[in-house]
Amino acid sequence: MTNSLPILTNSDSAKQEKLIPSDEMIERSLGTFGWVEFVQCILVSFAMFFDAQQSFITIYTDDYPTWHCTNQTMCTSNSNICKIPKSSWSWDGPSEKTIISQWNLECASSFITGLPQSSFFIGCLIGTFALATLADTSFGRKNMLIFSCLSMSITSIIIVFSPNVWIYSALKFLIGFWRSSIGTCVLVLLTEKVSTEWRFTVGIVEYFCFTLGYMSLPGVAYVFRFSSWKNVYIWTSIPAIIYSIIGYFFVTESPRWLLMQGRNQEAIAMLKGMSSEENDDLTASLLLNVPPQQKASVFQLYSSIAKLFERSWALKRMVAIMVLGIGIGMVYFGMPLAVGNLGFDIYLAVVFNALMEIPSCVATYFLENRQRKPSILAFSLASGISCVMCVVVGSGVQGIKVGLALTSFFSACTAYNVFLIYIIELFPTSVRNTTTSLVRQAIVFGNIFSPFLISAGRKNDVFSYGVFGVVIMLSCITLLSLPETKGIALCDTMDQQEKKEKLCVVL
Repeated sequence: MTNSLPILTNSDSAKQEKLIPSDEMIERSLGTFGWVEFVQCILVSFAMFFDAQQSFITIYTDDYPTWHCTNQTMCTSNSNICKIPKSSWSWDGPSEKTIISQWNLECASSFITGLPQSSFFIGCLIGTFALATLADTSFGRKNMLIFSCLSMSITSIIIVFSPNVWIYSALKFLIGFWRSSIGTCVLVLLTEKVSTEWRFTVGIVEYFCFTLGYMSLPGVAYVFRFSSWKNVYIWTSIPAIIYSIIGYFFVTESPRWLLMQGRNQEAIAMLKGMSSEENDDLTASLLLNVPPQQKASVFQLYSSIAKLFERSWALKRMVAIMVLGIGIGMVYFGMPLAVGNLGFDIYLAVVFNALMEIPSCVATYFLENRQRKPSILAFSLASGISCVMCVVVGSGVQGIKVGLALTSFFSACTAYNVFLIYIIELFPTSVRNTTTSLVRQAIVFGNIFSPFLISAGRKNDVFSYGVFGVVIMLSCITLLSLPETKGIALCDTMDQQEKKEKLCVVL
């Protein structure tokens, strides 16, 4: 049902003349950033802590454990365990330490050992497409975030009952499906609740929480290094369930989304609490300038995707940013999953990788006032070159190879952080959650092949580090067709976005 607009009398004409357009009024209303906004920022961002844990948990649960000989006459430390009797060697630690040792997958093909993590990424891909527009419609950003986090956590507990690698892979698919919208909802919800001035800052908080989640994994895995892989899943899922319950009661919805859904009174009540502007001006400006909306029905769930196809500039922009996302995402997710190929202590390797995210967050903060495109280009090229150098160096000098891998990951992290902010700025509120989800879908698509590449890379680095480096460098070509967005205020509708960019071209 469409909201009716207020009728202004002659006595209100003076006030009407000085009314400020809705997008500018929202910017002013969101200008302050106090303790309430800070707490909301932390609450929303902390979902990324658990998202990171589930994204990289297979580094430990699906790892190849170390082993030792039990019969020195038939076995040596250089033996191929697939070519000697099972009775001549044994795993270091319990047989249920990882899925490899529990289900006797040590001699399985790269397809079998890479299937669980690949299934996870396939789940992310399908989940992103299936859930992409729900947060843009009547379900909302907040509800989508809590629902996804809770579903992911419950499935992560169920997975410990898997009897074999096939059921395990199917449940990894479901975990990927549910977590597919978490990152998108967090980023969109954060940036829509603050002004342009604070947009980059809250984005960094999200990345920092993701980093903390990644850094926590070695600690959890180390505590349970002499027990089953199932403990790692259980003790990363229970806190996430608790978070989901807390978030349901205390996280607030996006005021921009409320306006786009026609829930003007709720949005105005929220903005009044943040605004230093005159309340009458705020109310009138929003009601006069925000187009009336109808709540989306079941048949309108994918209407925001249709909007992208209606305008050629939006479709071209979408394709270009998705290609760029494939390159950056392949290195960002692939390098941490490939730490086992470095021949280095797996606990320290993950810690070092995670620590690279901290200076990356700092670098991202200082890039706030820099142009987006040159920043993404520079760090993407640095990451690609470092990947290729890992192949050139090989396993001859381990220290140099580890250093190059860390440099590549640091550069990819920084490019990825700026890239996610860049996506938000490229599209208006009406399709922002959808476009961000579609870009993440492209990122996930590239990573479906990463587990197989990493498995093949155990024998030849060209298949892992080499491919990663070439893909990220080639993807940067798409930056040539994309606009610069530094300092531009967010728009709410496709028409506003189009008019603003035409004005920029004229100026």
